[in-house]
Amino acid sequence: MPLLSCTARTCLYNKNEYCSKGDIQVDGPQAQKADETCCRSFVEKKEGAMNSMDTGTACQTIQVSCKACECTYNDSEKCDAAKITIAGTNACRCDETMCGSFYKK
Repeated sequence: MPLLSCTARTCLYNKNEYCSKGDIQVDGPQAQKADETCCRSFVEKKEGAMNSMDTGTACQTIQVSCKACECTYNDSEKCDAAKITIAGTNACRCDETMCGSFYKK
């Protein structure tokens, strides 16, 4: 499983740049570059959401399902990169995030 660094601080699952979801899906079946990918698992953090919902424990490594067919790290729809970065500092929707580790085959 890849090491994950996530800058989408507006995501419900983001805890100190780690993910508490347990697994994520990177989307972008037609992607030719990083900004054509996204974290399909992104959920915007709403006011007060952290007080009313436990989103689990953040993990440094995470299972990554990958639909970015043209990424060199995509191995049968699983990410085999040693480390990935999900970017989207001010994201409100999943399409405002991206896999910063996308590398075209």
